Order: sequence, then structure tokens, then C-alpha cells
Amino acid sequence: MSAAIRSAFLKTRDFGSLVMFSHTLFSLPFAIISIVWAAGGVPSWRVILWSLIALVAARNGANAFNRLADREFDAANPRTAHRHLPQKLLGVREVWIFVVVNYAIFIVAAGMLNTLCLILSPVAIFLISSYSYTKRFTWLSHLYLGFTIASAPIGAWFAVTGSFAFTPFILGTIVMLWIGGFDILYGTQDIDFDRKQGLYSIPSTFGLKPALYISRFLHAVMIGLLLFLFVFRDLGWLYLIGIVLAAFLLMLEHGIVKPHNRRLMKIASYNLNQVVSMLILLFTMLDYFL
Repeated sequence: MSAAIRSAFLKTRDFGSLVMFSHTLFSLPFAIISIVWAAGGVPSWRVILWSLIALVAARNGANAFNRLADREFDAANPRTAHRHLPQKLLGVREVWIFVVVNYAIFIVAAGMLNTLCLILSPVAIFLISSYSYTKRFTWLSHLYLGFTIASAPIGAWFAVTGSFAFTPFILGTIVMLWIGGFDILYGTQDIDFDRKQGLYSIPSTFGLKPALYISRFLHAVMIGLLLFLFVFRDLGWLYLIGIVLAAFLLMLEHGIVKPHNRRLMKIASYNLNQVVSMLILLFTMLDYFL
């Protein structure tokens, strides 16, 4: 492998790690569900292609922008000081270029879908970028993060139909509550740091135990809304099995939370939730097509 190819490979790997590309599993499954329900089956390859491009570009741009906005806090926090910008593994200028390129791709992809998606694309960019600053002034930042990621299933519905409907907003609310709930768990690791830096979060504002109860409540409401869709959309027993399994994993997640154990927190905040979303996708698709 030549030096140039190796350098390009390492840079690509660094950018993939910077934006936590594997975390696409949080939003993608719900976007797929929304696409299939909106299309009444498998949509055209064109809709699938441009929807996926839009989703990946938007989240890549938003995550990279968040790293730029938080780079000083990341450098000061022992838990995050190893990240790419504090360690100068990537430069500020090249990350800015990465953000702009991804947002441009997102706008082009939105335009290739339909007029409504194109019109709403600047609004989406503002929302997903503004999250990075919410922790500076409100403890609702967890829900705002969930709200921005909820744009995935809502936008996916728009991509197929070019119109508004009730179902995608319920799916979006489910995503918002789910993301907000486990982001609260993740935030319990930084209670002392957030208080020292004057940053707002539910754990730093209300304390550890109240934060854990709030997280459980959000996830309980999320499961309630998934059950509402079971009735509202007249879904079958396979979908219901998926929801039961997801609820079990969420209970397990809350049972193993230990803020000072980083390995367990990674499992609780990320690994289990990736399985949750994939289970919901799998059983929803099995229910729909079988």
C-alpha cells in the first residue's frame, strides 16, 4: 500500500470515527420503517438511494459540527480529551470543509427527492446544527437532540410522499423520547464536569437519581407510543413481539447503568440501543411483509 493510499485510508477512518458513523443505526431503522409505510411497500430505488444519501450526509455534517462547537469542552473533559480535535488528529479547517461538503450533499439529495424536501432542507440544517449549543443554556438539550434525530423518519416520509401525515410525527416522537432517554443516561457520566463548566443537562441540574427516573419515564412513554401505533396502524403480532423485546432491552439498559463504569455505560447508552432499533426494524418489516 502506497503512502498516499494509506494516508487517505487513515484520514477516512478518522472522519468516520469523528462522526461516529456506526451510530447511524440509531436513526436509520426508523427511517426505513417510515419509508416502507409511506410507500405502502418497497419504494423506488431512486427514493431509497437519495433518502439514504440525505440521511448519511445530514448526520455526518451535524456530528462533525457538534465536534467543532464542543472542541474546547472536549479538551477540558478527561472523558473526551482523546477525541480527534483535542488530539489534533484532524484540523479545524478540514473538519469545517467536511461539514460544508456534507450539508451541500444533503441539500442536493433533498432536491432530488421532491420540492418539499428541498424547501425544508435549510430548516433541517439549522435544527441539527443548533443542538450543539443547547447544553449552554437549557437542560432540555437531551430532548432537543432526540428532536433533531427525529427528523430522520419524518424526512423519510416526506421523501416518499412529498406531504405531511400523522404517522411520521408519531415515529419522530418515539425517536425523540428514545434518544433523549438514553442521552440522559450517557450524561450521568459528566455531572461534576457539567456543573463546573456551567453546562446544562438533566443529570447536572436535577441530580443522578431524578435523572434516572426521568430517563425511565421517557422510555416508558416511547413504548406506549409504539403500542399506540400497533393499534392505530392495525399491526400484527410480529410487530408486537419486537416491541416486547425492545422493552426488555430497555429495562436491562436501566438495570446496568453505573455512571463511573465506562464500559457498562457504553453498553447501556450505545450497544443495547443499537440492538433495540434493529429489533424494532426487523420485526416491523417481518410483520409488514409477512
